[in-house]
Amino acid sequence: MSFTATTTRELADAIVDEHELAIVDARDHEAYSQGHLLWAASIRTVDVHHAAPILLPRRSTRVVVTDNGGGEAEDLRDVLASNGWTETSVLAGGIDSWAEEGHELYSGVNVPSKLFGELVERHYRTPHVSALELHQWIDQERPLTILDSRTEREFQRMSIPTGRSCPGGELVHRAFDLADQDATIVVNCAGRTRSILGTESLVRAGVPGRVIALENGTMGWELADLILDHGKTATASAPTSIGRRQASVAATKVAERFNVEQITRSTMDSWGADQTRTLHLFDVRTPDEYKKGHLLDFRNAPGGQLVQATDEYAITRGARLVLADDDLTRATMTASWLLEMGWETYVLDEGVSQGPFEYGNTELPLNSPQVVLPYDPGDAHIARQAMQEYLDWEVALVDQYDRDDLAQFTSDGWA
Repeated sequence: MSFTATTTRELADAIVDEHELAIVDARDHEAYSQGHLLWAASIRTVDVHHAAPILLPRRSTRVVVTDNGGGEAEDLRDVLASNGWTETSVLAGGIDSWAEEGHELYSGVNVPSKLFGELVERHYRTPHVSALELHQWIDQERPLTILDSRTEREFQRMSIPTGRSCPGGELVHRAFDLADQDATIVVNCAGRTRSILGTESLVRAGVPGRVIALENGTMGWELADLILDHGKTATASAPTSIGRRQASVAATKVAERFNVEQITRSTMDSWGADQTRTLHLFDVRTPDEYKKGHLLDFRNAPGGQLVQATDEYAITRGARLVLADDDLTRATMTASWLLEMGWETYVLDEGVSQGPFEYGNTELPLNSPQVVLPYDPGDAHIARQAMQEYLDWEVALVDQYDRDDLAQFTSDGWA
């Protein structure tokens, strides 16, 4: 059982190594959001008994715990060690030592995914439209399909007028029935990440017509002094048989382009028995589909959420991820992004067609590290300032990436 401290140099070397590594920040969510290592996931000691078995399923994984000298790292390390995790250590000197050695600390939450979204926009030159211009298009009754790539719950809370809910992992699955060569599809979220990734998903799938992202999402809409809808329930319908076939063909081409590999059940089972590698199993369908029946040991992770908040689902760098859905479209599209993020990701070739099955929900009973959403403050002026600061933070992540030699997602990719 390892209780040794890990030095800053040793951790930096481990980050660029190809062996499995999990970095865990033991502080409370507020402190975590103020500054942490890029690859560090937030797990408090109070959450460890139900979070660690799911987020750290292989108990011989190397785990380095961080804090800023308040003792939380030692406490969490001790709890992990006493519950069977055998390779746990504390970062010597905490995050202050990390920064003193010239390494970057990142504020905010879900940072790897947010950063990746900004890099996608830069690399693929994602087209976008401003809130004011889109508002003009709506008034002019231009042929538009506005798709909100957030969760249905977020959409109901506030949405762009005339928009429909179509969570990110569902976009390619459903969009072929909605696409028109003469119309424009506009993808939005609350800010930037999911609209960028959603737009590029439709582009790489070859959905007919023009596809663009709404710049800065619903926050940009409010900052432009435009009025959002509230309580709407309009949803992009499940695909028709024709739309499903078109999406499947598109996903097959994406798989070829991005080397998305399919594996058999026997391969997955052999990986599950491998004590030297971490394996995560994700069902990327909607929560409602998942509740009606899902494969044993698969956790629900709707595709768009898995990509935009990856560190809430998988935290061990170097782990294997296997995705499943009913016709492989959603799993393939999600896998194409995770591969570009550096995750070793595969698609189960038989999907969810064969059991054994479980029913109901298996969501992780853990508070998200999101502290306060930028549009939550009751004071309108404070909310406006918070939204602008949040959007500025997302855009500025690229500047940190450019000066951070440990931030590379893959050894041979563009990110």
